[in-house]
Amino acid sequence: MGKEIINESQLQSTSYTVEQLVDLNPYNPDMLPDLENYVNEQVANGTYSLDANLCLLRIYQFEPQKTSTQIIARILIKALMAMPAPDFSLCLFLIPERVQMEEQFKTLIVLSHYLETARFRQFWEEAAKSRHILDTVPGFEQAIQSYAVHILSVTYQRVPRTVVAEAINIEGVALDKFLEKQVVESGWTLEKSQGKGQVIVLPRTEFNHPQLKINAADNIPLENIARIFPILG
Repeated sequence: MGKEIINESQLQSTSYTVEQLVDLNPYNPDMLPDLENYVNEQVANGTYSLDANLCLLRIYQFEPQKTSTQIIARILIKALMAMPAPDFSLCLFLIPERVQMEEQFKTLIVLSHYLETARFRQFWEEAAKSRHILDTVPGFEQAIQSYAVHILSVTYQRVPRTVVAEAINIEGVALDKFLEKQVVESGWTLEKSQGKGQVIVLPRTEFNHPQLKINAADNIPLENIARIFPILG
């Protein structure tokens, strides 16, 4: 079934959430103030709605004179925080090139590239120079650290402490506490490697231990394979 068609009087007489309005009438320019306020609510409350943010960016395309670059920046920062989801690229696709050329957006695009290529040292160096942009959204640093941990967990079986420190931009006592938390919550194991400092052993997954993947061919009965050979011949 298609989406429910509602008229303006129904909208005014019924209490809808922003996300319900987006679902019911995603191209209504009258929603623009509500959608902008909703972005600010996401920032303040630590919530996130990609659909609502994409809806706002689409309306900006039709109402360029009403575009708020401050709101767009917050949308893009929230999208970075959602990695490894491809939200940043989805949002960027709806932002005009002339807007992307503004300095703050060029910075965010560079940061996105560093994250996508797991160049964490360069990312944190650039982020340190861009605090005036990133600090507008609380929780940014913690979200990127979670993404870095995700990348480590699908890449390594054993990882030196120095690599973890660079990826999450934490050192010393703060890093000790972080690792202790991961031991308890994520099953990490800390080892002392002779002459190489501390090494972290990460839980086995199908990504960092490919042999754990189930090979579909292993589950094909032999008699089925025998039937294929005459066909191939």
